[in-house]
Amino acid sequence: MKQTRYFLLLAMLIISVLSHAQQHIAKESFNEINLNYPGLEKVKAQVQSGNYQEAAITLLAYYRNKSKEPDFSAAEEEIELNQPVAKSAQAAADSALQHRFQPHKGYGFFNYGKDINWQYWPVKDNEVRWQLHRVKWWQSMALVYRATKDERYAKEWMLQFGDWARKNPLGLSKDNDKYAWRPLEVSDRILNLAPSFNIFVHSRHFTPAFLMEFLVNYQQQADYLSHNYADRGNHRLFEAQRVLFAGVSFPEFKNSASWRDGGVAILNDEIKKQVYPDGVQWELSPNYHVAMINTFLSALRSAQKAGMDQLFPSSYKETVEKMILATINFSFPDYTYPVFSDAKLVDKSSMLKSYASWAKAFPGNEVIRYYATDGKKGKAPSYLSHGLTTSGFYTFRNGWNTDATVMVLKASPPGAFHAQPDNGTFELWVKGRNFTPDAGCYVYAGDSTIMKLRDWYRQSRVHSTLTLNNENMVITKAVQQQWKTKKDLDVLSYTNPSYSQLAHQRTVLFVDQKYFIIIDRAVGEAKGTVGVHFLLKEKSNPVFDRQQQRVYTTFNDGNNLLIQNLSTGPVSLEEEEGKVSYSYRQELTRPAFAFEKNKQGAAAQTFVTVLYPFSGQKPPVVTLKEHSENDYENRSLRLTLTVDGKSRNITQRILP
Repeated sequence: MKQTRYFLLLAMLIISVLSHAQQHIAKESFNEINLNYPGLEKVKAQVQSGNYQEAAITLLAYYRNKSKEPDFSAAEEEIELNQPVAKSAQAAADSALQHRFQPHKGYGFFNYGKDINWQYWPVKDNEVRWQLHRVKWWQSMALVYRATKDERYAKEWMLQFGDWARKNPLGLSKDNDKYAWRPLEVSDRILNLAPSFNIFVHSRHFTPAFLMEFLVNYQQQADYLSHNYADRGNHRLFEAQRVLFAGVSFPEFKNSASWRDGGVAILNDEIKKQVYPDGVQWELSPNYHVAMINTFLSALRSAQKAGMDQLFPSSYKETVEKMILATINFSFPDYTYPVFSDAKLVDKSSMLKSYASWAKAFPGNEVIRYYATDGKKGKAPSYLSHGLTTSGFYTFRNGWNTDATVMVLKASPPGAFHAQPDNGTFELWVKGRNFTPDAGCYVYAGDSTIMKLRDWYRQSRVHSTLTLNNENMVITKAVQQQWKTKKDLDVLSYTNPSYSQLAHQRTVLFVDQKYFIIIDRAVGEAKGTVGVHFLLKEKSNPVFDRQQQRVYTTFNDGNNLLIQNLSTGPVSLEEEEGKVSYSYRQELTRPAFAFEKNKQGAAAQTFVTVLYPFSGQKPPVVTLKEHSENDYENRSLRLTLTVDGKSRNITQRILP
């Protein structure tokens, strides 16, 4: 048995050697390699003497000796090399052997054919075709190969890499370049290919000829990206960080130093442009904000690996630290945060991993340490309610533990890219439940069918804000009048010029760290129906009490919320279509409603709404008295709110 295996291995080795001899390697394959790089002395001598086959064999030995552990430090999702391969990675790798790929997690696996059709577009969602060319299943194949040493994965990866390179050359067509060579997709490939290469290079099927094919193609992609960054936005940051990573991963290329230097320069420049002074990334999307934290820190780790971290000034790291603290501020006690502006719902386990990584970068920050250890070490923030006043993320809070009441409201300047026409929207979290999740994002971009699905979730009317005739607000440019916090009353007041002839004035009062009064005013010459919209969590089984103009949830655990209109004048309570999307292409129905008034002319319309958390199934009886000194027009409040017979006087002057 042992003798048979010996002869089998010997035969395979002879076949491999013969195969190597038949593969032609041209001098041009070495054009972009810096043959003066330390360790390549023998390769240089062989190239100079014209022994290109031998030079490639020597270069392969160099990379095999160099590639001890794959570097996943810049990966979008944390890779734990000492743990068993994730089931999702195993499934992706096994499906890839059959040319069944899952470009986007929002869809299943698609069959791209025995002869792979890289132009196949099974669903007219742009993300499906774009992300096909990120070929992320190659990384899954590498991880499975590393764990199993099953050569099927290595052979198939090399076949697919070569097939992709031959069928998707730059300039094949304008349409194909739009997807296969969009800079973001190129950046994803060069990011994921580097650690995959470090794994597959040890395969006995990895030939010197394939090495040269890989290096030529990788160099072309990295160099192309270094000259074709996105103009601005998160794409530009992703791309710069990944070009830097390519330069660090393959320092043997002639252009690797310029890739590294260029990536650092762009990140240093963009961090000043894209991050507000309060630490929030300018797209005003919590997901992308967190992604940019990881991008900035990944770049810093790459620079440290290359011994060039001094090229990032101290202000760079200080800004990243401020971004982490901003994340803590707009997060709920369960580590989730609002699904504003194309954001998706995160889970606590993934955020704990992020905080653990961030704590390593900022070991002296006790607040970050507190979050990284789930409160076991470090210190909670010293404040409660806190405003990120440049970006317009305002958090009302009475505590940091799971019993807390927390409202995060967005009243922002114009956002970039992923921002939605939603100024004024908020999420309210009470004792472990998010009662008013924002709309979220269902899909991104595609044909008219896809865009119709996307546009539904972007409507102003499906956010907790004020609309005119249910139309989308035209302007999102909130101007704050007042933000003041104290133990018994937090106050936020701002104006957003939502429409050409109608401004939305919103004042939010957090009373006694227990409940909220929201005063909305529609001010301007516009006529029509004005409504303030409210959204509720799915399965909240609300009661719609039109007689008392109130809606309240009926959760069985007794943790419930009352939303009641207390303003005077004719007002109607209208149920609306309600949906929420916590992740891509997944949606749930949920209750939604609006209080509406008819605006006839220049006179402003005012809504006063109370949001009152309560215990049990029976909501409190709430009434409001407006005193003669009360003057909404001049922003001078004098109110008495009575809840189950107990009165609370509220006197507040809103600054102009």
